[in-house]
Amino acid sequence: MKSKRRFLTVLVLLAVLAASVIMATAIGAVAIPPGVTLRVIAAQLTGFFDLEGIAANTVSIIWQLRLPRVLLGALVGAALALAGVSFQGLLRNPLADPFTIGVSSGAATGATLAIFLRQFFGLSFPQMVPLFAFAGAFVALFFVYNLAKIGGQVPVVTLLLAGVVVSSFLSAVISLLMVLAGENMQGIFFWLSGGLLLRSWPEIWFVLPYLAAGFLILISYARDLNVLLMGEEAAMSLGVNVEKTKKILLVTSSLVTAAAVSVSGMIGFVGLIIPHAVRIVSGPDHRILLPASALVGAAFLVWADVVARTALAPQEIPVGIITAFVGAPFFIYLLRKKKSEIRL
Repeated sequence: MKSKRRFLTVLVLLAVLAASVIMATAIGAVAIPPGVTLRVIAAQLTGFFDLEGIAANTVSIIWQLRLPRVLLGALVGAALALAGVSFQGLLRNPLADPFTIGVSSGAATGATLAIFLRQFFGLSFPQMVPLFAFAGAFVALFFVYNLAKIGGQVPVVTLLLAGVVVSSFLSAVISLLMVLAGENMQGIFFWLSGGLLLRSWPEIWFVLPYLAAGFLILISYARDLNVLLMGEEAAMSLGVNVEKTKKILLVTSSLVTAAAVSVSGMIGFVGLIIPHAVRIVSGPDHRILLPASALVGAAFLVWADVVARTALAPQEIPVGIITAFVGAPFFIYLLRKKKSEIRL
């Protein structure tokens, strides 16, 4: 019965996400009916649908401009929410998210360095910013992991402390690069604020393999995450190889986060608020929490991006600002709730 319920939940959320993608693609400066949007998408994907009566520029707007951006938003939202669930379970900390251990700061540093080198030294090649961001994320993870390791083990407390130290150092590096950039810091600022402007199909193909692989690995460790919630000693007594599991989950979650941040910039709070919102409805079982959070995170960021590009049109707001406006009050609520539990 529980398996059937999990399946139906995922099915409903998939339908909500599909409807969100179609509606978000239809919304913009040029209003396009959802039915036309659906026809164009179906025709481009299958080749079996007639596009007679639909202008060529409408097809171009949908397929070349809006749909890639919407799909990338869905992928990034899913990735950040998925990583958030994993980090919260791994660290047994309800306030943990993909930014906790410095991976996102590493990606931001890499991207900032790429933008700086491109503006001042003319160094440029395809996908330079995403690749630098990706590399920066894993350099940060390498230092965090090795700083946290004690005698072959990685205690959760030292992992969190190492993340804080590395994040603080990398924030200083970013600030230095922004000072050196001077009047040319707008590109760096916009990237750090998070956004999906001018993103297209290449970014989707860049992110998709990492998200797919990360999802499959994390879902295969859902039972281990459930056991880890009882504590490391209890998990070991139940046959879980705790250190190996922590290492795999840490690397996989960081991989997913790095892929997302490398193409979208710093979009905060998705990995924090979505797992909590889903957990309230579905409970703590990671077998449903992981897929449900990924789908809800995808739909959430799709609509956050719609607000970002339409609220002050024709000017665009970085989507990271929208998620912060939603996420900050929720974060305050979590802190107040935690304080109330401690008093009790």
